[in-house]
Parts: sequence; C-alpha cells; structure tokens
Amino acid sequence: MNTNYLEFTIRITPTDEYISDLLASFLGELGFESFERAGEQLVAYIRKDNYSQEAFESLINSFEYADVISFESKEIEQINWNEAWEKNYFEPILIDDICLIHSSFHTNLPNAKYAILIDPKMSFGTGHHETTSLMIAEMLKLDLSDKTVLDMGCGTSVLAILAAKKGANRIIAIDIDSWCVENSIENIRKNNASHIQVKQGDASLLKGNYFDVILANINRNILLQDMQQYAESLNSNGVLLMSGFYVEDIPTLEKEALNFNLSLQNFQKKNNWAVVKMIKQ
Repeated sequence: MNTNYLEFTIRITPTDEYISDLLASFLGELGFESFERAGEQLVAYIRKDNYSQEAFESLINSFEYADVISFESKEIEQINWNEAWEKNYFEPILIDDICLIHSSFHTNLPNAKYAILIDPKMSFGTGHHETTSLMIAEMLKLDLSDKTVLDMGCGTSVLAILAAKKGANRIIAIDIDSWCVENSIENIRKNNASHIQVKQGDASLLKGNYFDVILANINRNILLQDMQQYAESLNSNGVLLMSGFYVEDIPTLEKEALNFNLSLQNFQKKNNWAVVKMIKQ
C-alpha cells in the first residue's frame, strides 16, 4: 500500500550549509528520510505515519544553532523518487578516479575500476554527500579480499556493493528502514552482488556475528549508542570505519571507543564532515 509523505520546507536564519546539514542530521533521527536544498531552504520528507508533531516542534524550538527557523508543510502522495533524482540532475560521481557511482538513466559514462549502479529512490547513499564519499575513499585504501564486512545503516547499500566488488566474501547490510532494505535489494541485484545479505533492524542483529571490517555511516548519537556492539562484533585487528558526524565530534567518539579497545588510527575531513578509521586491539 502506498504511503503518503509530509514535505517540510524549512528556512534557517542565518543561512549556512553547515547548520542546514546539522539540522538534517537531527531530523534524520526523527524519521525524516530525504533532504534537498531549494535555494536557501531545506526541504525534508517523512512518511506521514512516522511523523510526531511533538518531537518535531521540540527539535525546532531547542535547535540552538540558528537564530530563526520557520517552516511550512504539506502532504504529498507517494513519489517516484528515481524520476525526482533524474529531474534534479543527479550526476554520476567519480571518487579517486577509480570508483564511479551512477544511476540507470545515465549515459556516456567514463571507464572506472569499480562501477556501481545505484537508483537511490528515498535511500541515502549516492556518493554525493561528503560522508559517503569519505567512506568510499577510505574503503578504496583497504584490502577487502576474502574479508567479512558489515554495512551498518546501509541506505542504498552502495558501501556493501563496493565491498563486494573489492572481493569481500561475506557481507551483511543492515538498515532500520524498510524502504532502505527494499532499495538495497534492488541495487544489489542490479550490481550482480547476490552474496550480500540484507537485514532490517538495528545493532541488536549483530550479536553472534563477527566481521573483519565494519562500515557505519550513520550519525554521532547512534554511533555512540552502538559502539560497544560494533567492538564486540569486530574481529581482533579488525577495522571500523565511521562517518556521519563533524570533525568536532571526533574526540567524543574516540573517548567512547577507548572503552572497548578501539584505537583511532586516522581521520579525514571534507567540508567539516569527518570519517575515522579505528582498529580493534
């Protein structure tokens, strides 16, 4: 059955991309699934049956990074999100000259060592956001041959698909959102990566599973909440790559990680977004 969505058009004063991204991150924790910028406004979408007016208004009233926030909302019918992405000129992206992410409607594509077909619909993960491109850039440095890999908060499963193309032999992709699970299955099929297992749920699904590499591109609060489970599910000398937060959040994440024998190896940043690489001792 089709589900209608609520579309929120939000104006933030002062207008700043960093503040807009921060608000989008908090909205994501409330169940908002997709965001786009329309001039100086942030447009956010949430399924009507997932929306809590009380939670939304509490966030807006307590958001301390803006002087003024105003918004309008309206109900819209289910959207063909592939058409919406094409209409908004979702362009192919080439990361480090070897990883190409494109959709089915793109033509005249350049050659790349790793070519990933992603039709994103509502799911997060096309490589265009700084956090996804940072994660991919770090993954390209890793030897994933015959490794067991977890893509936590998988969205489109673009990271899981890249892991498959880099030779990982057991891959699990997990997302709490049914739409992301559905989209992941579609993208995995289109990339002939049938050995990726997709599950719907949260970090509780990790119990009893162990990985050489864990990929988690979510947000700071969820990462802090689930850090212990990541550590418990990571093999000795295993790699944990995390993004979805800002450079200023790294000390907080590192402090929590030390409680579970995870040591920070390095980090990279892009427009104040960060990715960290940690090793299980």
